[in-house]
Amino acid sequence: MSQGQEPVTPLAAGTSPAGPVQPAQSPAAGTPPAGPVQADQHPAAASAASAAGTSAGTGAWVPPTRKLLGWEIFSVFAVSLGASGLYALVQLIGSLTASKSLGKQQAVLNGSLAPGRPLLDLFLQLTSTLIGLAPVVLALYLIAREGADPFRAIGLDLRRPGPDLLRGAALAAIIGGSGLGLYLAAFHLGFNLNVVAESLPNVWWRIPVLVLSAAQNGLLEETLVIGYLLRRLDQLGWRPSRAIAFSACLRGSYHLYQGFGGFIGNAVMGTIFALCYRRWGRVMPLVIAHTLIDMGAFIGYAELHGHVSWLP
Repeated sequence: MSQGQEPVTPLAAGTSPAGPVQPAQSPAAGTPPAGPVQADQHPAAASAASAAGTSAGTGAWVPPTRKLLGWEIFSVFAVSLGASGLYALVQLIGSLTASKSLGKQQAVLNGSLAPGRPLLDLFLQLTSTLIGLAPVVLALYLIAREGADPFRAIGLDLRRPGPDLLRGAALAAIIGGSGLGLYLAAFHLGFNLNVVAESLPNVWWRIPVLVLSAAQNGLLEETLVIGYLLRRLDQLGWRPSRAIAFSACLRGSYHLYQGFGGFIGNAVMGTIFALCYRRWGRVMPLVIAHTLIDMGAFIGYAELHGHVSWLP
């Protein structure tokens, strides 16, 4: 479960810089154009480069060196979820050093942005949701520069609506229920803050805004932390297990503001999602699952809080 604007790890790629890019050669007649392959590129990166590159003078994408690819990953997350992870860590330190215990502090996920001014609040909520999707556009653009259709490349499309919906719903049911149990356990053990899923004014746009917030969280996180990041780490030659662990820890990091339970729960969820992506090759079921999980959390909290004793 993520904060209304997911409080949006830098990459520590232990790779050596590659040599300078060599100018591409014009392909022979009847031969499909292919871009230059760096001598020190990992075979996975070289394969992607060969498929995506084109002849010189066409203005097409030139495969980056390993060093530049690492900088690209760092830059994308430095302006998005990596920055959120750093901010969430500082927030957790603040919570741990406060006079109150974690369980007596609150983490508000969807709060009013203009108290007492519902119309302005609505426009600010919609603007915030829209701006929060900018990193998704950036990631898709960078994948498109390879010469691939970015939506098909990571499975963020509508080609398989039935299977995607079924898989997403099944994941949401499994992870949503177990995640709620983990949160309640962590809260009562004193490892987590009291997560207030929403504190919006009780007006007509309350539920639609919560649905949009859930959809934004799903689209942002799954596109960046699964589709984009795992693709780039594959191109850098990372082992699948290492890439999945890094992706899961990154996901957990920007939930640290909720407490240790938020980190652990989301890291486990990230591991499961990454394994599913490896098997299915599609981000869309994960976007659906994440959206459904957050919708259940946000709307469920709005309807149940104050009416049931087990919900803090």
